[in-house]
Amino acid sequence: MHLKSLKRGFSVYPIIVPTRYSLKSFNFYLVEDGNQLSLIDAGIDTDECWEYFINALSEIGYTLDDLSQIILTHSHEDHIGLVNRILSIREIPIYAHSKSIHRLKRDQEFHDLRINFYKQLYAEMGCGDSGTRQIENLEKEFQERENYTVHADIFPLSETDRISGLQVIETPGHAPDHLVFYHAERKWLFGGDHLIGHISSNAIVEPDQEGKRLFTLVEYKHSLETCLELDVETVFSGHGRQIINHKDLITMRINKIHQKSDQILDLINSGKSTVDQLARTFYKDKYQSEFSLVMSEIIGHVDLLEVSNKIKKKLKDGVWQYTQT
Repeated sequence: MHLKSLKRGFSVYPIIVPTRYSLKSFNFYLVEDGNQLSLIDAGIDTDECWEYFINALSEIGYTLDDLSQIILTHSHEDHIGLVNRILSIREIPIYAHSKSIHRLKRDQEFHDLRINFYKQLYAEMGCGDSGTRQIENLEKEFQERENYTVHADIFPLSETDRISGLQVIETPGHAPDHLVFYHAERKWLFGGDHLIGHISSNAIVEPDQEGKRLFTLVEYKHSLETCLELDVETVFSGHGRQIINHKDLITMRINKIHQKSDQILDLINSGKSTVDQLARTFYKDKYQSEFSLVMSEIIGHVDLLEVSNKIKKKLKDGVWQYTQT
């Protein structure tokens, strides 16, 4: 361990891997806290990303041998990509939300539960063949991405924990296992995908561990409101630029959620009564090309409208029909 370097106190070294996609970049972070060197998130599993990571270590006077731990904001593949490459060279602790563990371990029982969940969900939302094709894609992806299985102990984090000088805050919505990490003294927030400056985060519909549907957009809105109360000067995001006006950004995101919900409500009032009809009308060509994200978006908004008592639903011929209250 480079003790001389670690006397610098709490420092962050961003690793920014550019991409031509709308995300703009894959961001992860080396963090010194005076005692150890941590990696927050782990990018994507590419040779280019690995090279960026190794070069970042070298530039601040470290090697892979100096890395103390990996801390994950959530279990999505573009945040865990280098975990297994690192573990193949040396064993180090991994910390994540307890709800990440069965996802990172790619637990077969939980996978089967998710498949059954989506089969019922897409049927009840009236998706027909489009839903069937998505289930086939999920099955195929699970088999093809075996290399993402983490074969190591994962230590759970929760709201009451601190790690490397950072307060752990649970922020479900984008993912059920999403965490952000807050350094109150520096007014820094490591935000993962909870806050992205140039695009909104998708609140992806997921089941809980018993197979019940989570109201992910409702959760995401609540998580945004939680972070609105934090005294933050810089958000280190999982994609794109660093964020220096997080309260303005959060306020804008919440306003846009309500604006889109109002648009969905107008469509319901016009006679579009199923989620499938709403999705096809609202997103047009994107309905097929981005099916799972489109369905998550529309389902999230009808959930929010239902929780707000603006609409009600009735099961007719196995499909939920939504009408204004």
